[in-house]
Amino acid sequence: MRPPLCWTVHYARATQRRCLATIASTRSARVPQTVIEKVVQRYAVGLPEGKAVKAGDYVMIRPEHVMTHDNTGPVITKFNSIGATHIHNPSQPVFTLDHDVQNKSFKNLSKYASIEAFARKHSIDFYPAGRGIGHQVLVEEGYAFPHTLTVASDSHSNMYGGVGCVGTPIVRTDAAALWATGKTWWQVPRMVKVELRGRLKPGVTGKDVIVALCGSFNEDEVLNAALEFTGEGVAGLAVDDRLTIANMTTEWGALVGVFPVDETLLQWYDRVLAKLELRTFASPSSSAIPPPPVHPRINRQRLDALRTANLSSDLDAEYSSHLVFDLSTLVPHVSGPNSVKVSTPLPLLEANKIAIQKAYLVSCTNSRVSDIAAAAAVMKGQKVAPGVDFYIAAASSVVQQESETLGDWDALVQAGAKPLPAGCGPCIGLGTGLLEEGQTGISATNRNYKGRMGHPKAQAYLASPAVVAASAINGYISGPASLDSSPPAQTPTFSISQTSRSASTTPTDAEPLLDGFPAFFSGPLLFAPQDNLNTDGIYPGKYTYQDDITLERQAEVVMENYDPGFAVLVSSLRTKLPSPSPDAETKPGVVLVAGYNFGTGSSREQAATALKAAGIPLVIAGSFGDIFKRNAINNGLVCLESPELVQDLTEAYAKDGRRGAGGKQGELTVDKGLNVEVGMVDGRVYVRSSVSSAEGNVKTYHVKPVGPSVQELWLCGGLEGYILKEIQGKAQV
Repeated sequence: MRPPLCWTVHYARATQRRCLATIASTRSARVPQTVIEKVVQRYAVGLPEGKAVKAGDYVMIRPEHVMTHDNTGPVITKFNSIGATHIHNPSQPVFTLDHDVQNKSFKNLSKYASIEAFARKHSIDFYPAGRGIGHQVLVEEGYAFPHTLTVASDSHSNMYGGVGCVGTPIVRTDAAALWATGKTWWQVPRMVKVELRGRLKPGVTGKDVIVALCGSFNEDEVLNAALEFTGEGVAGLAVDDRLTIANMTTEWGALVGVFPVDETLLQWYDRVLAKLELRTFASPSSSAIPPPPVHPRINRQRLDALRTANLSSDLDAEYSSHLVFDLSTLVPHVSGPNSVKVSTPLPLLEANKIAIQKAYLVSCTNSRVSDIAAAAAVMKGQKVAPGVDFYIAAASSVVQQESETLGDWDALVQAGAKPLPAGCGPCIGLGTGLLEEGQTGISATNRNYKGRMGHPKAQAYLASPAVVAASAINGYISGPASLDSSPPAQTPTFSISQTSRSASTTPTDAEPLLDGFPAFFSGPLLFAPQDNLNTDGIYPGKYTYQDDITLERQAEVVMENYDPGFAVLVSSLRTKLPSPSPDAETKPGVVLVAGYNFGTGSSREQAATALKAAGIPLVIAGSFGDIFKRNAINNGLVCLESPELVQDLTEAYAKDGRRGAGGKQGELTVDKGLNVEVGMVDGRVYVRSSVSSAEGNVKTYHVKPVGPSVQELWLCGGLEGYILKEIQGKAQV
């Protein structure tokens, strides 16, 4: 992945009028665009005159807002370390403390206080712990608004697409760059149309839709894509359902998931505006009480403008693929265990009576007013089963207040639910109520990766709020008694067409090297025969918010949730490597090869920094999760794709010749004494046995080498070092 060439100092003069890696000639003819491309066009800066933004383009973007949460602390550290002294645009950042809100330790409270002090110093909008989960707050307060581009240093910023906002994740280093400059780089993803047909049956929800989508299209059909939801089925989806679906497009593998700005959404905003106007005692019949102040983001003028100048995709807009899903054929579905790519019709699981010990109605995915109401309707007059702990947390304080007014919150508590503060908590493995070894839980959250919500040897399932509540009552995975069980437990009807997927298997053109960038990466090869190896597996969540953790400690815990012996193995191999000289053409290190969608999951950049700190300068995979690849580039970890190498290693060393069950001896990380050398000029990859370098024992592969922009970031130690270099350069002018 290559940032815009205008960031490359070596090419500054040649590109001073160009801020794109892909430059299209100016054309007078209309260029068809999707609605997502049109929104990005509005927020792209430095475009050549007449340039129409299209999928695949690298653009500089100046987003409407950038949200950071508990990771604001590390972003502040990065901001200060790059030499920045003031926020470029104080109205752009938003701080929301939401992840570790149950932690009342002096250390965490001090961290929260320092974040608030920084916000006050720089006049940044700040929402303290207890106000709610950042994504929900951004929707409630209009930072995520239709036809805007808003980013967040959290992987679930896709959720903003539920209200027609192009939301996409960035990483901490990007956030620091945005604070300092107001902009960052982004590659516009490929466009995928998701057509929803029919209407949902009673008792079937948006959660069932996205769980079934993740399970039906589970071969990376939408990996790193921007999804546009269309079709007559969209109109029948409530906005809360849309937010749930958009939120979990992250788990589906997408970078963006956007619903249209239609009458359903506009009427929803009318109701939101009416609630905002009731925040004071003003009334049309009273002139003594002034009307409430106009909300800065959700107001009548802005809503009228949406109705007047709504955006939509051009009829001839281009999509890489077209997915069709029939909502009328869907029954409630359950995801898991421990994988969002496995979804099962509820009736099939219900028959098995899978016992649970914990149930959760928490997170930004399904803890809104309608979700709490759905769970309360199931639980009224019932009690949580003995031996089951049922935890509830509202998505925000506003949600909890409204649910309390409606009586739904108290109904859950009276039934035996255990309330937690509005925030993330057990969804990310923090605070009270985590899954213990051997336990099974069912949750209305978005992720059920192994170890995500507690012990790696626990089982986690995902389902709708009503199913979670019913399961808590019955003590096993089950639906509410009111659910119509007459529809057969069938696979929903779905299809895909116009798919365009390709991989380079031939040599590429030579890539010039910048001074100091190694011509080769070389060292022992380790193979992790696993697809979808997520960031929780690479860097466990329990370490993510230990902001003072050292790189040395990161190296010791890397891949702990995937293979506890990985760090020790890498360390032992490093001791046998030659010491690199400053002017050496070869960069020695352990080279990790993994399967497809490596680094999927959350936006934690430690997944990249921990690998690099362990002595792995280069990772080769079939494909990468985009957010991981972004973190890697921003931190100087080289990522290359070679499906052919992955396939050969799988056939030779993976159990049963398939990825997902370790090596042939059951080892999670395969070490067969192979050595690899990767040429960074021609992209040739040589894999040989360590016992012999004879020509017959050498296999050659080809990868696309990284370009000068990525090389520049590597030479600077990452984006942070590059920005520091740029700031220092400007200071000397």
